[in-house]
Amino acid sequence: MVQPWWPLALLAVIQLCDAVLCVKPVAFIRQCLNDVRFPERFWKFLPPLKAAAAAGLIVGIWVPPLAVLVCAALVCYFVAAVSAHVRARDFGRNLFLNATAMLVICSAALVFTVQAA
Repeated sequence: MVQPWWPLALLAVIQLCDAVLCVKPVAFIRQCLNDVRFPERFWKFLPPLKAAAAAGLIVGIWVPPLAVLVCAALVCYFVAAVSAHVRARDFGRNLFLNATAMLVICSAALVFTVQAA
């Protein structure tokens, strides 16, 4: 079991909330996805992927290799998100507050989980 467990649980809650907000994207998420030109035909995949990440993080509390895998996948996801914002020249709030902050949080969770596993 990963100790302390709360960083993974907190990240899982964040991912689950994000999944819910992406089911029918709220205005700021819709705008963000449009700003980076993320194709609307792929939007439907975001909620299940984010919910799966949340579930993987929770199960990962008891199965540390899964926690490492999910954290690494989230780091890759947010590297892609930051890259999409840079490519789209979206240097505002979405890049710095959302994508970059989540990249830092997920990277910290990965380092923490690797050390705790």
